[in-house]
Amino acid sequence: MKTYTITVNGNVYDVTVEEGTGSAAPAAAPKAAPKAAPKAAPAPKAAAPAAGAGAVKVTASVPGKVFKVEASVGQAVKAGDPIIILEAMKMEIPVVAPQDGTVASIDVTAGQAVESGDALATMN
Repeated sequence: MKTYTITVNGNVYDVTVEEGTGSAAPAAAPKAAPKAAPKAAPAPKAAAPAAGAGAVKVTASVPGKVFKVEASVGQAVKAGDPIIILEAMKMEIPVVAPQDGTVASIDVTAGQAVESGDALATMN
């Protein structure tokens, strides 16, 4: 046992701490199981962007959730026009067209979680 004197906000406390060894094995075992599941999840995401028909990919700049799809397939857009609105950290972040063109595909739906760099839409 060790005794410490601690001062918090001007109050002095005498604390006695019992020394012992903690078991780290149970904490390490649950961490190994969840790692297997996320590795399987990116495989379907990789297949989804391949469905895009356009030459210009519009990607997510931040991880978040698709709040709203502003444009539709076949719609003509100018550089800077919003295509999709993402919600991240309680903020709405517009994903805009990088250039003038036509929306060839929308590869996400409202409410879908996306990671930074995921393809959201394609343009011609």
